[in-house]
Parts: sequence; structure tokens; C-alpha cells
Amino acid sequence: MSAFVALCTGTILLLAAWLTPSPLGHATHLQLGLGSCSFLVATGYPCPMCGMTTTFALLAHLHPIQAFINQPFGVVLFSMTVGSFAISTAEAIQPVGRWGRVLDRLAPYEGRLAALFIFAMGLGWTYKIAMMRGIFAASG
Repeated sequence: MSAFVALCTGTILLLAAWLTPSPLGHATHLQLGLGSCSFLVATGYPCPMCGMTTTFALLAHLHPIQAFINQPFGVVLFSMTVGSFAISTAEAIQPVGRWGRVLDRLAPYEGRLAALFIFAMGLGWTYKIAMMRGIFAASG
């Protein structure tokens, strides 16, 4: 299972490095042959995941400040992806129960972590709406 997680997260990280971050702060996913965001097209507002692919590409190209300005929650997701890749790769090479230890440490906080995750995602979405509506301007 760890090898599968390492393969999946490694593929995501390689794709992020391959992509060219869109200067729009969103729409980088179009380079993967995906369509335009139907939520954005239908409502004029960004979806909750707006800017994530661009943020991943910015981080893979070592532009952390631009990535944070683009979509702060994307930095959280990228960090989780890198961490999952590192743990899974190490576990696939030398299995010693790393995932079990991580999950055991997180288990007592599971509900709070889930709530924090959803809250942070909502903040990231609110931020992206404000950015795209020009409520405040980003530098960089």
C-alpha cells in the first residue's frame, strides 16, 4: 500500500513540476487537457479548489511566496502531499510501521483536525474569491 501511495503522490509532484504555473493564478489544470472550471463559468466565482494546481506548480518550481499569495490552502495540501510521499517512499523501501505511528498520534485529534482542515479550506476559498474579485490585490 505504501508503494501505491508513493506512486500516486510522486506522480502528482512530478506533474506539478512539469506544469507551467498560469499567470492568472488559476487555470493551470488546462495544460492537463481538462476543461474549464464549470463552477467558475456558471457562477463567476472560483470553486473551493481554485488555484490549487497553480499553487502546486509554483511550489514545485520553488516559488513558495507566490504560491502562498495565490492560494494559501494549496500550500497546506502540497505539504501534505510531500509528507505523504516521503513517508510512503521510506515505508516502501524499509517497512517499519511509520504510517501506523503517524495515525496513532493523530487519532486522538481526528475530529478537530477534520474541522480545522475544512475551516482552512473555507478560508482559502474566501481568500481566492476576494483575490479574483479584486477586493485586495496580490503582489508578486
